[in-house]
Amino acid sequence: MVTRNMATAKVDVDENLVRSLLADQHPDLADLPIHVLANGWDNVMFRLGDELTVRLPRREMSACLVEHEQAVLPGLAEVLPIPIPAPVRFGRPALGYPSSWSVNPWIPGTFAATTPLADPTREARRLGEFLAALHVTAPTDAPPNPHRGHFVGDNTVRNLDRASRIDDGDRILERWHELVDVEPWPHAPTWIHGDLHGANVLVDAGEISGVIDFGDVCAGDPATDLSVAWSMFDVDDRDVFRAAAGTGAHEIDDATWQRAEAWALHFALVYTLHSADDPTMRAIGERLRTVLLA
Repeated sequence: MVTRNMATAKVDVDENLVRSLLADQHPDLADLPIHVLANGWDNVMFRLGDELTVRLPRREMSACLVEHEQAVLPGLAEVLPIPIPAPVRFGRPALGYPSSWSVNPWIPGTFAATTPLADPTREARRLGEFLAALHVTAPTDAPPNPHRGHFVGDNTVRNLDRASRIDDGDRILERWHELVDVEPWPHAPTWIHGDLHGANVLVDAGEISGVIDFGDVCAGDPATDLSVAWSMFDVDDRDVFRAAAGTGAHEIDDATWQRAEAWALHFALVYTLHSADDPTMRAIGERLRTVLLA
């Protein structure tokens, strides 16, 4: 989970509240040990015993994200080759707490952004195969996401206006206009994670152990997710990743790969401009800028 400035958080969540909610709705879990794992902008997450976590929204606008995960992830978990935090129990508003919440499986690991891979080529292939399995045509009732579900060329105007604050601002703008001059996704929207980067990929014993934080899951252009290649892999392993990601319903053609690079540049801007209080995300942004402008 990404930690950000919590000044506008709307809901205080502590261990006592979590235990009370569990006692009210899942009493067989209420006596397990509980402690805070991460306290982020959108959600707070608790470790529950040895095998579970509890994920609760902290503000009204993020409450729907947990509901999207509850609706979508159990089905996706059945077909994806890398574990995801598909809810095993659902929680509903109660005891003054206003939102839905989830009990999820514990997935061991630390962020790929800060943890080296034992065999990057093998993990590039595994993550590509994961996305090949994910990027199938989404149903018409898939959760909407106006920020991730459409062409990236329509998505970055505000951040482009702020690019002058960055040392490489002129080069970013020049590269941006080159990348977005590309054909849009010509097929039906696929499932996409929507926020795939090295802090939402877990690594345990040198191997990718899980893909987490599906709050932005929606239907859209798979290039959104393919952008992770530039933040996690070098040029040769990006080719391995691309080939593996193209073993599903659609080959990763040059236009899709170019849109993926455009998304990577978009995320580089977002992480650089908006992660001053989060060194992990800022480091991802700096790596992306270095790689994309090389």
